[in-house]
Amino acid sequence: MNTWIMKSEPTEYSIDDLARDGQSSWFGVRNYQARNYMRDNMRVGDRVLFYHSSCPVPGIYGIARVASEAHDDETQFEVWGKHYEPRSTRDRVLWQCVDVGYISTLSVPITLADIRATPGLETMRILQRGNRLSITPVSEEEWGILEMMM
Repeated sequence: MNTWIMKSEPTEYSIDDLARDGQSSWFGVRNYQARNYMRDNMRVGDRVLFYHSSCPVPGIYGIARVASEAHDDETQFEVWGKHYEPRSTRDRVLWQCVDVGYISTLSVPITLADIRATPGLETMRILQRGNRLSITPVSEEEWGILEMMM
């Protein structure tokens, strides 16, 4: 089983929204590396650390799981939507997504400051200078440390 951090701005879609919905497509990703993680590496059952970004206290707020294999991100075809991709066609799909299912909300989030201050997490991709990816892998060692923090 792999572990992933998946970032979302809580004003766009939060762990509370996922708890309410139970499951949702992780649509709107428009970065090739993040898309490739979903398309090539994510498997049903993989663990997801739901991370709130661009908010007063960024951090991990919940746990989810990958609930589907990668499939076409339908928002790329919605000409009225903000995720529209005019280069995509049904024959040449550029963007894919996975579905994510809710598991739990952390009683206390693991903040970005907590992650930065925790020995053993210094090399996490989310902490690397210039990292703007909305999806990053988490190593087994990093997961073990984070799990103890929950």
